[in-house]
Amino acid sequence: MMKKLTITMIVLLALSPVLCACGGPAAGNTGFDASKNISVVAREDGSGTKTAFMELIGLKGKADPANVIIQTGTAGILAEVKSNPAAIAYESLGYVTADVKTLKVDAVEATVDNIKNGSYKISRPLSVVFNESSLDDAVNDAFLTFLQSSDAQDVISENGYVSVVDHAAAYTINGSLSGGVDISGSTSLQPLMIELATVFEGYQPNVTITVSGGGSGTGYKNADEGVSDFGMISEEFNLEKAPSCTFYVVSKDGIAVIVNKDNPLNSITMEQLKNIYDEEAGGNAVTKWNALIK
Repeated sequence: MMKKLTITMIVLLALSPVLCACGGPAAGNTGFDASKNISVVAREDGSGTKTAFMELIGLKGKADPANVIIQTGTAGILAEVKSNPAAIAYESLGYVTADVKTLKVDAVEATVDNIKNGSYKISRPLSVVFNESSLDDAVNDAFLTFLQSSDAQDVISENGYVSVVDHAAAYTINGSLSGGVDISGSTSLQPLMIELATVFEGYQPNVTITVSGGGSGTGYKNADEGVSDFGMISEEFNLEKAPSCTFYVVSKDGIAVIVNKDNPLNSITMEQLKNIYDEEAGGNAVTKWNALIK
């Protein structure tokens, strides 16, 4: 019996490293190499998400880092981060999947609630500006009412943006409505506005909506001068840019910072993000993961 027990103990001791690797504290060790260079991933030029992200972290108009990995579209971004343990990237929160890890920024989680209340800083309002007298036109008034409806909130959420209206009422179709609405401005709001306009035209087949870009500056100017019924802007409303106008926040755009699921990092600061993506950071540049993971 003693001999049998001794043999059993020897076998267990021999297997102990394997058992340790399968459970307990050692199970959480993914072998992430923090000494590696950070693989900086960015969206393609012309992406509204890229423009917004760079502006929000203080790098508006700046070039990408020299060794940046450019991915086109959400699918490319998510695939790169999922397969590359050293990657860091950004994407609209509504499109981020469980295949990657979302980081806190300045200790705040990227959630719809935190974007709504303004505590998550990589977000911005997407608004329309307009002269209140333009609502004397029944078509303009109906479209603004639609933007505040539950129908519009569904479109906003389905397209990866953050709805800012809770418990909205459904839109009521006006069978006698006919005419046109002209909307111009922010290219960041433009894709969502086209989707909203398409739904509204489906409800009101005798109404035609024209949506064009030009940037937030164009949105302010055209609304203020009456060139467009509504101007689109992708920033906090500035009355000085359109003195005759007021505004309505259509949605908020929240951008998540994402890394590979094996990366042990859980939070990053705005300053660290800036020093990762800033080609001109110089001595402040953050290039290796061990600068962030202590």
